[in-house]
Amino acid sequence: MAVGNPYDKYKTTQIQTATPGQLILMLYQGAIKFCKISKISIEDKDFIKANKYLIKVQDIITELTISLDMKSGSEIAKNLSSLYEYMNRKLLEANIKKDIEIISEVQSLLEELESAWQEAVKKTGGVRPRR
Repeated sequence: MAVGNPYDKYKTTQIQTATPGQLILMLYQGAIKFCKISKISIEDKDFIKANKYLIKVQDIITELTISLDMKSGSEIAKNLSSLYEYMNRKLLEANIKKDIEIISEVQSLLEELESAWQEAVKKTGGVRPRR
């Protein structure tokens, strides 16, 4: 019988038991981590790896977009949707140009959003705040 990686099991359990707010927070944290890896990869001239991780960031931003409650007509959801669209466009540009400054701009936006979600999760106990 093969023994799985304990870290993978821990992460799986963490995801399965997370509240919706905590899941959004994990997405932001993953996107920030992948931005950092992308920038290091560009500095190291490993453009294949940079491309891989920039696509991962875009995938996460797409998931964040899908999670928005657009049916409620909330102004916050509309604004976040526009911001996510902007970030995805900038990441595409960064990937084409291999531009670390553009990635840093997106990373900074993600860090601001992640910080706001950390506060929301603390205040609500992990329940998704109304948007």
